[in-house]
Amino acid sequence: MNSMNDGGTTNESFQRAISQRYLQYALSTIMHRALPDARDGLKPVHRRILFAMRELKLGPNSGFRKSAKISGDVMGNYHPHGDQAIYDALARLAQDFNMRYPLVGGQGNFGNIDGDNPAAARYTEVRLTEVAEALLEGLAENSVDFQNNYDGTLTEPVVLPGSLPNLLANGAKGVAVGMATDIPPHNIGELCDACLHLLKFPDARGGTLTSKVLGPDFPTGGVIVDPAETIKAIYETGRGSIRLRAKWDMEKLHGRNWQIIVTEIPYQVKKSELIERIATLILDKKVPALADVRDESADDVRVVIEPKTRNVDPKILMETLFRSSSLQVNVPVNMNALVDGRTPKVCSLKELLQIFLNHRRDVLVRRSRHRVDKIDRRLEVLEGYILAFLNLDKVIEIIRFHDEPRAKLIREFDLSEIQAEAILNMRLRSLRKLEELELRKEHDALLIERASLEDLLASDKLQWGGISDELRGIKERFGAKAAGGGRRTTFAKPPRVEAEVLEEPAENEPVTVVCSKMGWIRAMKGTLPLGQEFKCRDGDEGKFVIHAETSEKLLLFGTNGRFYTLKVSALPDGRGYGEPVRVMIDLPNEADIVSLFAHDPSKRLVVSSAFGFGFKVSEEDVVASTKNGKQVLNVQMPDEARACVRVNGDLLASVGTNRRLLVFPLDELPEMARGKGVRLQKYSESHELSGLKTFPSSEGLKWIDPAGRVRTVRNLEKWMGRRASAGRVPPHGFPSQNKFT
Repeated sequence: MNSMNDGGTTNESFQRAISQRYLQYALSTIMHRALPDARDGLKPVHRRILFAMRELKLGPNSGFRKSAKISGDVMGNYHPHGDQAIYDALARLAQDFNMRYPLVGGQGNFGNIDGDNPAAARYTEVRLTEVAEALLEGLAENSVDFQNNYDGTLTEPVVLPGSLPNLLANGAKGVAVGMATDIPPHNIGELCDACLHLLKFPDARGGTLTSKVLGPDFPTGGVIVDPAETIKAIYETGRGSIRLRAKWDMEKLHGRNWQIIVTEIPYQVKKSELIERIATLILDKKVPALADVRDESADDVRVVIEPKTRNVDPKILMETLFRSSSLQVNVPVNMNALVDGRTPKVCSLKELLQIFLNHRRDVLVRRSRHRVDKIDRRLEVLEGYILAFLNLDKVIEIIRFHDEPRAKLIREFDLSEIQAEAILNMRLRSLRKLEELELRKEHDALLIERASLEDLLASDKLQWGGISDELRGIKERFGAKAAGGGRRTTFAKPPRVEAEVLEEPAENEPVTVVCSKMGWIRAMKGTLPLGQEFKCRDGDEGKFVIHAETSEKLLLFGTNGRFYTLKVSALPDGRGYGEPVRVMIDLPNEADIVSLFAHDPSKRLVVSSAFGFGFKVSEEDVVASTKNGKQVLNVQMPDEARACVRVNGDLLASVGTNRRLLVFPLDELPEMARGKGVRLQKYSESHELSGLKTFPSSEGLKWIDPAGRVRTVRNLEKWMGRRASAGRVPPHGFPSQNKFT
């Protein structure tokens, strides 16, 4: 409950006060900073920059003005934030490597693809481009609403008329409170084709629009290597990621020598950092087939990559670099925008195009009504002029001899205030016969134009037809036929080179991998006895001992349900205690290692959580390509991944901490690539899974008893049951810790 104390302050709950103020901050960030408007594709700062430049009459054909002048005007009149933030936004609008269709024409140093910053605002000059002019077209014709600026002294547009789909054409990127947006740039010609298709077929499915919009079109070019189905799914849902890689070619040298030339790099990748990363790979000998890299770029990108030997397959070498550097990136797609200037929504391609078309219709209707009003005012004046010409002598007499000619004209000829004022302001040289003919001609032309506008306002078909004509004009101005309007980003089939052939094969030597309970791992040369005791750090002990070869990979299964992949050749040698496995992979500190074994792509696994949910999965489907691993078994606290065993037979045995054993056919367990799975064995709330084992029914169930002897039970009828049953007490001699080994 709130109350006022003597000091005039309000006492209220701290939690309530913080929640209310944070919500206000979140809404302000979403609406006024981070998310673009789906109608014109601009954030407030960009809209204010373009509007301020229009007010300064900095059109495409005008002279340039200092960027500092623009930043100052925007900050003082519309955007009361730091001038550096405004200049950064202004500079980005002029960068042709960031904007597919720059909205600001720059003169001076506006940064480069290497990542260098623009020069100071006092050194650079700007003006609007033709694309920006198209966004502002019709602003003076009451096409959009205006609002007061921050101090109420001026007005600014709520949204720009936007005669082209700028949100998709130039894309957008921003992070708000609890949400973000990542919209890649596209080709204007393709977007216009998609809009025209949508106007012709309003019920067209989103998937059919991908025949018009092939995919993003980045200003720096590059090659998209995702299949069309992936791009289609992204456009239908508004979310996903697109694999974009550099464009390259093999350049032949004298003899049989050759080198690789990279001519286009992925969007928003800094060239200097890319070259530095490749150089690091050479120094660290991570790509043994690579000899050198150098930058020979001038106006165009030209990065030279030299192989160590001409016998290397250039495709395999580039696939290696694509996996090891930012020559290939995943471009996120999250088409989140303010659909009505206020409501954030993740939209599909069709929804964004429809929002743009609806906005253009609103603009067309408002401009037409504004023009009708303007014609009506002009017709009123023209009718007064014509009436004056018809009664010229009388009008002149009234003006010469009456003290109040304005009132006399109104009474004498039944004129309006506006007509009388226009007649009194008429110049003498206009009282010519030729001028009367021109007035009548203008009057007739305006009547025809007004009739056509009335027809337009009364007909939806004519309105959409007018928008179609506008779109064809935009395509003609900025599409493939215009300079720089052609598609820059191309497409290629997904790479088919397997990961195993991308790297120089390591020498195939036998090793013994030892991983301790605390996660310290090392590879010792030779095949050592598995039962041997291995030296560990104080308070630690051995947990996994595996025979492997240096050319193999290890699969590590964590209690978080993720599989991680380790190369045996990359493991530390047997000297000392090894290294923590968490240095090599991103295994969280709260997660433990469930299982560690050598990878065999021909095998299948059974994974299960502590609560007894699991499924079968192919080992090929669990191999991870990054340090972050691959999520396979979905678990939520307090549940965790508990078991991972290889499929070896047709039966599965499950035992819980309640000391109940259940055996059932493996066929009852589904095979999945990822998920929670199905229930293996039923437990009460206080019990969970303790052990799993697969085995052939012909050999019976085996386990090792406390004395170290192998025990076998062939008649399993007593413990056989259906999946998700509770099970029965294990046979006599089964280990008290409820483990099979």
